[in-house]
Amino acid sequence: MTSVDDLPIRDDLRGRKPYGAPQLDVPYALNTNENPYPPSDRLVKALGEAVMDVAGSLNRYPDRDATLLREDLAAFLNADTPGVGLTAARVWAANGSNEIIQQILQAFGGPGRTALGFEPSYSMHPVITEVSGTRWIDAHRDADFGLEPERAVAAVKEHRPDVVFLTSPNNPTGTALPLASIEAVLDAAPGMVVVDEAYGEFRREGTPSALTLLAGHPRLIVTRTMSKAFAMAGTRLGYLAADPAVLDALLLVRLPYHLSAVTQAVARTALSFREELLGGVDALRAERDALVAWLRGEGFTVADSDANFVLFGTFPDRGQVWQSLLVRGVLIREVGPPEWLRVSVGTPEEMAAFREALKESA
Repeated sequence: MTSVDDLPIRDDLRGRKPYGAPQLDVPYALNTNENPYPPSDRLVKALGEAVMDVAGSLNRYPDRDATLLREDLAAFLNADTPGVGLTAARVWAANGSNEIIQQILQAFGGPGRTALGFEPSYSMHPVITEVSGTRWIDAHRDADFGLEPERAVAAVKEHRPDVVFLTSPNNPTGTALPLASIEAVLDAAPGMVVVDEAYGEFRREGTPSALTLLAGHPRLIVTRTMSKAFAMAGTRLGYLAADPAVLDALLLVRLPYHLSAVTQAVARTALSFREELLGGVDALRAERDALVAWLRGEGFTVADSDANFVLFGTFPDRGQVWQSLLVRGVLIREVGPPEWLRVSVGTPEEMAAFREALKESA
C-alpha cells in the first residue's frame, strides 16, 4: 500500500503526526475542555428553526463577510468587557479559533518570518506556525507557568519575532497573564501580538481581558471562541477583535465564503441565548476551585487555574496513571510538562467519578 512517505509532500511535513486528542467512547470524557452542559430544549428548538430559515437558500453562497454575525459578536464583547466600544469593523470570525490563527499566520507569518510563544502553551500555535512556513521560537514559561514581564520582553527583544503568541488563560496550565505582562510585550514587539483568550469567560473575578488594551495598540489581536464557555464546540466558531486594518490584512488570505450560512445562523442564535449558555460558567468556576482544593488536599501539586480545566501532578509515570483512569471509564489528557496531567471540569457527577478513579489510580 502507498504511504504518505511515498507521496511528493513537502519535506517539512515528513514525519509529522496529525493533531488530535483521543476520541474514545467512555462514560466520563474529561480531556477536551468542552462545556459539559448541552443546549436546553428551548435552544435546540431555536437552533433548528434558525437552520430551517436558511435551508431554503442554501443554493446561494452565504454572506461572505458574515456582517450580522460580526455585529452580534461585537455586541457580546462590549457587554463582556464594558468600555471597549467594538463594532463589526473590528471583529472577525472564522471556523474555530484555529482558522483564525491560521489566517493570522498566513497574513503576518510565512517563509523567512518567525513566531514566538511561551510553552507549555496551546499545542496548535507551533503546529499551525510551522505548517504555514513560519519558524517557531519557544521562549518558555516561568517555572510556576507564569510569565514575568522582564523575561518576556528580553525574549522578544532577542528574537524580534513577526508574531508573538500570548495565551491567557493558558492552555494547558490555566494560568492567566496580568495586563502588565501583555503591555510590556506590546511595547517591545516589532510585529503582531496575539492574545489567545479561548477560555477568557472562565477567568476569576477581577482578572482583566486584553480587550481593554485594544485602543492605541493597532498590532494587538485578541482571539476568542464559542467552543468553550458558550458550549458550542460543534459549531466551530472562532473570532477576534483588532484594529480594522488587521481585518483588511486577513481579507487578503481568507478563503471565499469561508463561513457557511448554517454556521452563521447557529452562532447568531447561540449569541441570542448567551445569558442561558453562559449561566453555567459560575458553576463550572466553583467546581474548578473545589477540584483544585481537593487535589491539593490529596497531596497533588496543582497549577492555579482561570480556565475550565486543571493541570495537576506530578507523576513519575503519568502514562500509567492516565491508563489506569481510562480503565475506570475516565478519559483525561496527557499534555504539557512530562510529569503532569490535565483534567477538564465537568458536571458534579463527572467530577465525583474522576475523584474516585484517581484515588484508585495514583
